[in-house]
Amino acid sequence: MTALQPLDGYSPPDGPVVLVIMDGVGLGRRDESDGVFMAYTPLLDRLLAENMLTPLKAHGVAVGLPSDDDMGNSEVGHNAIGAGRIFAQGAKLVNNAIASGAIFATETWRKILAAGATGVVHFIGLLSDGNVHSHINHLFALLDGCAAKGIAKVRVHVLLDGRDVGEKTALDYLLPLEEKLATLTNDGRDYRIASGGGRMVTTMDRYNANWQVVENGWRAHVLGIGRPFLSATEAVKTYYAEDPAITDQYLPSFVITEGDEPVGMIGDSDAVLFFNFRGDRAIEISRAFEESDFHEFERIHQPKVFFAGMMQYDGDALIPKNYLVGPPALDHTISEYLCASGVTSYALSETQKFGHVTYFWNGNKSGYINRDLELYEEVPSDKVRFDERPWMQAGPITDKAIAAVQSGKYRFIRLNYPNGDMVGHTGVPQAVRIAVEAVDLSLNRLLKAVEKAGGIAVVIADHGNADCMWTENKGKREPMVAHTKNPVPFIVVNFCERLKISGSGVENPGLVNVAASLCQMLGFKPPADYEPSLVVVKAASKTSRK
Repeated sequence: MTALQPLDGYSPPDGPVVLVIMDGVGLGRRDESDGVFMAYTPLLDRLLAENMLTPLKAHGVAVGLPSDDDMGNSEVGHNAIGAGRIFAQGAKLVNNAIASGAIFATETWRKILAAGATGVVHFIGLLSDGNVHSHINHLFALLDGCAAKGIAKVRVHVLLDGRDVGEKTALDYLLPLEEKLATLTNDGRDYRIASGGGRMVTTMDRYNANWQVVENGWRAHVLGIGRPFLSATEAVKTYYAEDPAITDQYLPSFVITEGDEPVGMIGDSDAVLFFNFRGDRAIEISRAFEESDFHEFERIHQPKVFFAGMMQYDGDALIPKNYLVGPPALDHTISEYLCASGVTSYALSETQKFGHVTYFWNGNKSGYINRDLELYEEVPSDKVRFDERPWMQAGPITDKAIAAVQSGKYRFIRLNYPNGDMVGHTGVPQAVRIAVEAVDLSLNRLLKAVEKAGGIAVVIADHGNADCMWTENKGKREPMVAHTKNPVPFIVVNFCERLKISGSGVENPGLVNVAASLCQMLGFKPPADYEPSLVVVKAASKTSRK
């Protein structure tokens, strides 16, 4: 990797450049439904009025998604920020592979069919059209692919969403799936749902936050242990009736039975495809299937299956070994350039977003780029519902960030406050407002440290969420728990008197423009293929310093 060229006339600030990512804090309608607007945020209000240079696009084609109908998310958001260019992301790559038929010409698909010729093909994944982790259309295409090749027995293990889509919309996806499976169950084929559960309690843990979630899924999908029901729709309706306040993401695990026997336990010689394309919540269940030396929980039985993912979820650790669609090839990230240029950096968040400021930021690569120049630090997240502790770990994150600023060791610091996103997904207005207020309080403390050090603070978000707490339908408020397609702020607070930072006037700016902007603020000319910088950095005139 070639070092960056120095910026002409640049005089470095005394303190670091600090990038703060307020996860899920978008620019909403500024009405009662907008949790960012409704929260008491005196600092953020002032920054938006005095220091915001421009709103940024954080969804759709601007971050590499198939269309502008697609909301942004933390994975593609951090990919875009770190890469400085637009790359086709998971959903688009899978769409293209299905449309071209390339997905069905892979060696992995042939091995799935080979296992299904004598055993069972199992599909596990998030059942919705949220297009953040998966899409129901991808599952339907795979089911059709099995039927077209005469696979006799297929089982689907459904993870219910209620997070990237409406909080109680499980039946909107289960009913079409059950109808689809019934249609395919002919000519000797037997296609059924076998197990399931809400995504926050079944299978889809991430960053080793709570392995009990993965164990719950393992017990249901593999061992057939869970509350029995005759169908998935019966399970959902029963859970709704028993607890009217429960939402899809927290529905307990269940198993479909027939005559007291599970209809679809995963067994030896079967094939298992995890059909999520996003990696963070797919890695742990992949490890459970693939690792022979596994100690995160007692598997009781590890069936000898052919396991594959829709994509490879960790290219460095090769998880999983087999996959249908190659991941986006993100190269020449800003961290690679900064390391090549000798810049010391520090990355920080709590467990829920730690991988976003490291793995996703670095172009879907695990580990350090240069351990001598970088330090990554993780604050353990609470293992409770986020609406119960909406402040999350904002305080400890801020403590560590301030210590990093004061240490003088780092020229570049990046951190993520997860509150706006993680609490925004709960749809609890009071908790959402508190979450945003916790970020505002924390940011106020951090900026005082940056000011004292004579640094530069850049405040952005990766996508919206807290900026819409509910929508109205025929006069009735319905919780909004998914990401929004609202723009996000780009705020620069310059505490270095030697530098003048102004907007560059980029048209249609987005998250991909942030990397070049950081290069300039760190004193470097951005790489030629990066999207243009949002700022112009010059030496301040003597008059402007007064």
